[in-house]
This record gives sequence, structure tokens and C-alpha cells, in this order.
Amino acid sequence: MTSRLFKREELAVDPLDLAPLLLGATIEHASPEGTVAARLVEVEAYRGQDDPASHSYRGRTARNTVMWGFAGHLYVYFVYGMHFCANVVAGEDGVAGAVLLRAAEVVSGAGLARTRRKAARNDGQLAQGPARLTSALGIGPQHNGVDLVDPASPIRLLCGEDVPGSSIRTGPRVGVAAAMDTPWRFWIDDSAAVSSYRRGGRARPGK
Repeated sequence: MTSRLFKREELAVDPLDLAPLLLGATIEHASPEGTVAARLVEVEAYRGQDDPASHSYRGRTARNTVMWGFAGHLYVYFVYGMHFCANVVAGEDGVAGAVLLRAAEVVSGAGLARTRRKAARNDGQLAQGPARLTSALGIGPQHNGVDLVDPASPIRLLCGEDVPGSSIRTGPRVGVAAAMDTPWRFWIDDSAAVSSYRRGGRARPGK
């Protein structure tokens, strides 16, 4: 895998443009327990006040304030009273937008990821779903706002090899109650780590 960090300006674009560019990228977390790295294979774009499914649709709040800041920061939120999900902030400062990290393939530190994800039946399930991804990587609320493009950051976002356009699929986002048919989910077609699709309602992310 490449060791080049994303540049902030590469992430300071519309979430819809950034989402497919993140496929094949690597997110890595160097924690006190060790380092786990995972290749992103599924993401979802969320815009701001023109996106009814976005946390920022009704404006800035204490919960979503990171979404309104500079691109390249990690937006972590708690959902359904039990799970954490992680997003890469996109766009310009002051304009809300982010890309949800839905699924990834663990490429380094699989042993540590398995200790965090004992329920996984195989390595393909270690980060198969947004909550499984944060669990495998050891990402929690204390990481909300972490700068992913800072070389000194414990969680970093690195460029990967380009994914051919013919291998990228798009479709509706998972488990949203609004704009449920908007095709802003992107995934790599041949990856076994891509999560299952659940339409609308309050679908629970993988655990």
C-alpha cells in the first residue's frame, strides 16, 4: 500500500465527488494496543442542508459541528444507543458534508482486529459495516475531530491504488429514513467485505 497521506485540498470537494475517490484508500489507526489498517471498499456520501438524510440537514448542532469544519477531519457519531460510525469530512470550511465509511478490508493488524471483533466469522466480516469498521479499527468518541491528514495523527487516511471505474457500483444509501432512494452509496463490486443492503427505516449497522 502507498504511504502518501491525502492532502486536505484533495478532500475539500463535494462529498459526491469524494466518495468514489475514497474507494481503495486506507485508513489506519495506531493505538496503544497496536496498528490496524483497512482498505475502504464501501462508502456513502452525505451533503448538508440540501440532503434530508444528513445530520446537518437542519443546521449546525453540538453533535454535527465537525461536519461544518475543514475537510479531512474525522466525524464520529453514536447511533442506536450502541454503535459508533466514522465519516471523512468533505467540502469547504463552513459548508457541511461528509462521507460515511461503510466497509473495509483489514490489510494490516488483523490479529488485533479479531480480538476487537470476536463475533466475526471470517476476516471479510471484520470491518463489514460502519459499526464493525470502527470496532475493528478501535475508533470511538474520543476520536471525533481527529485530523486524518496530519502525519502525527493516530488515525490517518492514505491514498491507495486507483479503482477502475468499471469495478465501482452505486446504489441507494442504507437504512436512512429520508431520501432513501438517492444513489449516493459507492462500493467495489468484487469485495466480499461490502455490507448487506437494507432499505430505509432504522436498519442497524453491523456490530
